[in-house]
Amino acid sequence: MKKLIQLNVNGDSHEIAVSPETSLLNALRGELDLIGPKKGCDSGGCGCCSVHVDGEVVYSCMMYAAAAQGKRITTVEGIGKPDDLHPVQQAFIDAGAVQCGYCTSGMMMAAKQLLDTTPNPDEATIRHAIAGNLCRCTGYSKIVDAIKLAASRL
Repeated sequence: MKKLIQLNVNGDSHEIAVSPETSLLNALRGELDLIGPKKGCDSGGCGCCSVHVDGEVVYSCMMYAAAAQGKRITTVEGIGKPDDLHPVQQAFIDAGAVQCGYCTSGMMMAAKQLLDTTPNPDEATIRHAIAGNLCRCTGYSKIVDAIKLAASRL
């Protein structure tokens, strides 16, 4: 049986009907048409579905949508706008840190959380911060470069 829940996503309040087992990822993609978080492994192992919940990176595939009520959810769509990208988003473009793009939103969310707390991270700190995100296309070098570039712009 579905239940009405209230979610605060990217600064907007949404009332949606979900089953008790509906993941936050499925609610975001299926009910709110937010396609930034991707469905990768669906078991918390790849990071493609990463979002911020109250400012912390969370694998949205591992959180029930109902558990997100009363929390502030931010997806990659909510950190910048197409005509006003967040420095992390722009740095990923400028550094060529996107190939297929599947992992990109999760990487950006991890990078943003890192830079929110550590404005000038070294390479080891950056690599540790993105360790929960898998990229099958790159050797991570351009992703690290993008995060360094974003840090220099913030």
